[in-house]
Amino acid sequence: MKRTLVSGLGLAFICACVFFVLSIPDPLQADALPTHSANLENGELIFWAGGCASCHAAPGATEDDLLRLSGGVELATPFGVFKSPNISPDPNAGIGDWTTLDFVNAMVKGLSPDMDHYYPAFPYPHYQNITYADLIDLKAYLDTLPLSSNEVADHELDFPYSFRRGVSLWKWRYLDRNRSQPVKDATAQLERGRYLVTGPGHCGACHTPRDAYGGEQVERFLAGAESFEVAPDSAGEGGGRIPNITPHKDGIGDWSESDIAYSLESGFDPDFDSFGGSMVEVQENMARLPAADRAAIAAYLKSIPPQPSDLP
Repeated sequence: MKRTLVSGLGLAFICACVFFVLSIPDPLQADALPTHSANLENGELIFWAGGCASCHAAPGATEDDLLRLSGGVELATPFGVFKSPNISPDPNAGIGDWTTLDFVNAMVKGLSPDMDHYYPAFPYPHYQNITYADLIDLKAYLDTLPLSSNEVADHELDFPYSFRRGVSLWKWRYLDRNRSQPVKDATAQLERGRYLVTGPGHCGACHTPRDAYGGEQVERFLAGAESFEVAPDSAGEGGGRIPNITPHKDGIGDWSESDIAYSLESGFDPDFDSFGGSMVEVQENMARLPAADRAAIAAYLKSIPPQPSDLP
């Protein structure tokens, strides 16, 4: 009995040590960032490509209020309710006192300036695919937007999900799965499309199915997924099915590249049905991009492996 207890305590100690090592934050250091003069025009493009206003503007915001990033959108998930933070340049309620390095670490490492792990409801697994130069531009653009003093309440999560340091284990298992690699022998247009879809656009965050732990099933990239229920009084629709956007007959196989590009510009599919739910905001963001970028997204979506919506 005593030997069993000692063995159990020893195993628990070893597990605690392993967890401690795996959960140590691994931030970027200042020398990782390039010397780069911020381009505000490009920062604005990345802002709309990334859908920043869709999550961080106040629920129901329109027009100029889309640029007041006061936070407060709620997302109800099987893990609890996540609440989008204020990312306005307010130095107290927002991110006005963040350095560029703080911002890049949040976007690619999922780490706060205090080295706390962010939950992956914030799509940093995809934002890690954005170039550092584009992130520097984005931070500079965010700094030009209106301040908001809105204080957003904490997430409402049950244990063990409320144990934030445990997110480190999720990162260890899943984060690298979302790293996007250049397509071999791709044209410049296809590479631009890949970058926008897998980086700023983070399309897989909604359109790729997830497992029980919230990790994306990357082998079924963009094959459609069950929608999280959106909490009351926030933007978006309730639960349902997010469509397959691969070139399979279950998805957009019968859409041409011009169909896709036009739908992102207009909000109408080839049958002239209008988009609904949260896709409306995505489309409105994409409509602000240059036509060449929408064409690049369309070309890339038609190039990826077709996937059925449901496994046999």
